Amino acid sequence: MKTFGDWLASPWRRSLLAALAGALPVFAFPAPSLWWFAYVALVPWILLTRSAPTGRRAAYDGWFGGLGFMLAVHSWLVPSLSVFIVVIAGLLGVLWAPWGWLVRRFLGGVPSPRRGAAALLVLPSGWLMVELVRSWQGLGGPWGLLGSTQWQVEPALRLASVGGVWLLSFLVVAVNVAVAVLVSVREVRVPAVAGLVATAAATSAAWVWSPRPDVDGSVRIAVVQPGVIAGDDSGVRRFDREEQLTRQLAGRHVDLIAWGESSVGFDLAKRPDLARRIAALSKETGADILVNVDAERSDKPGIYKSSILVGPKGLTGDRYDKMRLVPFGEYIPFRSLLGWATSVGKAAGVDRRHGTEQVVMSVGHGLRVGPLICFETAFPDMSRHLAQDGADVLLAQSSTSSFQNSWAPEQHATLAALRAAETGRPVVHATLTGVSAVYGPSGERIGSWLGTGASTTRVYDVPLAHGITPYVRYGDWPVQGSLLILALVCAGEGMRAFRLRRTAPRPLVPPARTVHESPARPGH
Repeated sequence: MKTFGDWLASPWRRSLLAALAGALPVFAFPAPSLWWFAYVALVPWILLTRSAPTGRRAAYDGWFGGLGFMLAVHSWLVPSLSVFIVVIAGLLGVLWAPWGWLVRRFLGGVPSPRRGAAALLVLPSGWLMVELVRSWQGLGGPWGLLGSTQWQVEPALRLASVGGVWLLSFLVVAVNVAVAVLVSVREVRVPAVAGLVATAAATSAAWVWSPRPDVDGSVRIAVVQPGVIAGDDSGVRRFDREEQLTRQLAGRHVDLIAWGESSVGFDLAKRPDLARRIAALSKETGADILVNVDAERSDKPGIYKSSILVGPKGLTGDRYDKMRLVPFGEYIPFRSLLGWATSVGKAAGVDRRHGTEQVVMSVGHGLRVGPLICFETAFPDMSRHLAQDGADVLLAQSSTSSFQNSWAPEQHATLAALRAAETGRPVVHATLTGVSAVYGPSGERIGSWLGTGASTTRVYDVPLAHGITPYVRYGDWPVQGSLLILALVCAGEGMRAFRLRRTAPRPLVPPARTVHESPARPGH
């Protein structure tokens, strides 16, 4: 009778199971948003990998688990990239191969208590390095970081103010490792319980001692969400709808009006008539309007996505050009080699150009706003720098109109909660087609979301706070700590290999001696 171990002996079956196990964490992300599931979602993957017969097989388990994770978390990209998403997921899945090897190295067989305790630090550090590498913009950016599943958990948001989303990812993986040890390795249960207690203690300490943002005022910000408008003349009709909605804000005493990403499809320098219409709206409502232009510029070559501030007298001169573009969505990396992606999906037909620096805009009433565009809200460093530069409010302009019937709009909207908690600054997430959302300086939700079916405006009373969070002050210290831990592991492995070579037993048979004469060639 065949056992489960016999079934796993097939490399392909094992790889399939690893991919399925790697996909499980997707249920902790929005829209399912089962945040608690994140703390056990990695356990099946860890248990499978620790049982690998060799280190090489464990690396394969890590690889295929990473492929499953990337496919699940980015499944909403299938309409844009088609089968190309499998290629990308397979390439990025390789990043988890070293993590798989580490799982077997520290948890394989019957680990000692010392090895089990070390796993609680080493395995989260290895996971964090994977998240760090794949967060590079050229590899798709930090979408789907495990810590971002905790966007609605108040204690987790407090931890984010201390160490950013990186600290949350580290602790979530540490809990998964501890649970995996508790259910599979009796000999190491004491360190596992100690790890869980330490995680609870760290959370409690952050709750009690981490500084809270000092709320010292509020500002009224209106979000204009026109909804889905399709067709060849969508640019004109969208502008008309935004104008109609904005006019309804007259007399509501708002301080700033935010339009979504690509809300204006024409260069305002070439279309002064549109600039005058927006200025008239600003005068009528008594508030500056932050629009987003997606068009070829008249003053330099190329297409840019730009946040542009318009006041009652016209363009104020404040402009921010999007710096981090979406690979394949807004440009194709190595287009000469990968340009064929446009034939199998909805990849960018023309590359956008990127900006060179972040900008903080003064919008009147003493309010300073730091704009972000689209998936720039996924990058913790960008919002951190804006807070350091004096922004009172972070304002993200976005559009997920291509992914309306997927989990992408809700996943995107929740990233703003983490950026708010990290920086101690409120974040306004204004979109064309939903989900639009606003979060206070502790990451708490302000008001209700504007869903993907809404075409309307909403005014939010946004609390303002000042002061510097530990994350803004000290930056990505969990990443730096993880690098140190892995450096110590590498040094230890090197010393171990050196000792094994030195203490290897000498061969029992003496080495063969070379004859002085060859029978075939006497005298040689």
